[in-house]
Amino acid sequence: MNVSGHTALVTGGASGLGEATVRRLAAVGAKVIVVDQNEVRGVATAKSVSGSFVAADVADPDEIAAVMSSLHDVRVLVNCAGVAHGGKTLRRSGPLDLADFERVVRINLTGTFNCIRLAAAHMSELEPLGADGERGVIINTASIAAYDGVDGGVAYSASKAGVAGMTLPLARDLGRHGIRVMAIAPGSFATPMTEGMPNDYGAVMAASTPFPPRFGNPEEFAALAAHIVENPMLNGEVIRLDGGQRMQPGSLR
Repeated sequence: MNVSGHTALVTGGASGLGEATVRRLAAVGAKVIVVDQNEVRGVATAKSVSGSFVAADVADPDEIAAVMSSLHDVRVLVNCAGVAHGGKTLRRSGPLDLADFERVVRINLTGTFNCIRLAAAHMSELEPLGADGERGVIINTASIAAYDGVDGGVAYSASKAGVAGMTLPLARDLGRHGIRVMAIAPGSFATPMTEGMPNDYGAVMAASTPFPPRFGNPEEFAALAAHIVENPMLNGEVIRLDGGQRMQPGSLR
């Protein structure tokens, strides 16, 4: 799909992977809507690309429905909103707090699906584009933690495994409407989410990455997202973007 002149909505677009994606899509001509709960950063990011900002909780059906009802011609949705939480299932203080687990799943998985279902309903009403009759593209953010998560990351891994697992069923559900669905599973990337991790985390992750032995740059995620939008044969798949990294038990100790 040529997104130039069309609207792209990016959740979690105020920082990290989302912000880089906002800038990349704007650079190829998209009219970008930044959805985030960080109003200060969100407004600044949107203004820098002549886009728009909307403050909303991705897991709130009413808030996201209001966002979609106010927009026209949304052809691309990129779901980058997410949170991380570290905590082992059993600790000295007792079992992992269920509320902590539910919060991560609510934002990372339920929030992603909430945005998908409402965006897909909007896209299905649009006029098809091109010879293939494409109406829209949805890109979700999974993680390599969905496949080889570290100890202490059960909530995050569960939420991202859900994102990965629903990719193909969503593509099959929405294909008849001319909507493609893909997911990117990044490895260790330099984002605000990783800033609060232990000091030796970067060295450990770099050592476990064959090449290049470093954290990924958000711009590299954004480049893949833009290519997915442009390539109509990419559908129903989760692409690992990790330099060959495979996380090992104890990586966060």
